Amino acid sequence: MYSVDEIKELLKAFDTSKATKLEIVNEKGEALTFAQKTEGVAVSAPVAVPAVPAAAAAPAEKQTPSPFIHQEEAPASEGEPVTSPMVGVFYAAPSPDKEAYVSVGSKVQKGDVLCLIEAMKLMNEVTAEKSGEICDICVENGQVVEFGQPLFMIK
Repeated sequence: MYSVDEIKELLKAFDTSKATKLEIVNEKGEALTFAQKTEGVAVSAPVAVPAVPAAAAAPAEKQTPSPFIHQEEAPASEGEPVTSPMVGVFYAAPSPDKEAYVSVGSKVQKGDVLCLIEAMKLMNEVTAEKSGEICDICVENGQVVEFGQPLFMIK
């Protein structure tokens, strides 16, 4: 793996870049993933990732995007996306025995709670940034979501 100083240098460069996700994989297939919004960095625990042998990789004939930069495609649904502000577990309701905060067709006001994201055993409320109607729910209850992943579409 990289030395602490090398990781610090990578993080400095990452912090000043427009990239939203950085993944460092060692020769054993262990990975460190860093994600950022506009301020702060979220760090996930190392996970085992199968290593791809160098001989198996075909030479690139055209320039391809870096596999280490997270690029979400915009959903085809109408409206504006409400994206996840962090990596965590999506919960549609305040508890398993309660009704979901919103459903498709719900009218919401700016500041209304839409869902919870559990990260590091803390529940974080995701609120509406504008008033409107929920026209799509892009994730399932209990699903792990990534930073910047669309959660809802509001029109």
